Amino acid sequence: MSVKIRLTRMGDKKSPYYRVVVTDSRTARGGKSIENLGTYNPLVNPFELKLKDDRVKYWLSVGAIPTETARELLVKAKLLPAKPYRAPLPKKMPPAPKEKKEESAEAAAPAENTDTAPAE
Repeated sequence: MSVKIRLTRMGDKKSPYYRVVVTDSRTARGGKSIENLGTYNPLVNPFELKLKDDRVKYWLSVGAIPTETARELLVKAKLLPAKPYRAPLPKKMPPAPKEKKEESAEAAAPAENTDTAPAE
């Protein structure tokens, strides 16, 4: 069973409010959770984040994996170290099509006359 730390959306339409929860990775976003770890309100400036630090550390120690968004919040709460930034690799151009040397050599040389006159 894979356990994840993720967000559950609460609140009304166009006014989101999130709970940070521990849940089985196979359950739905609003489904049953194992434990509620805190809340996150992105609408106020600055955002409001309340977490139970000791419980978050416990779940991380037993192998719970945070989602990307939950990981960012835990980094902002200084419960996880930030990952170093790594620039994306540039895209490589596909190789240019190669010309066939045999075809180009035949096109450059004139064709020999294979018609010979009969010997009399």
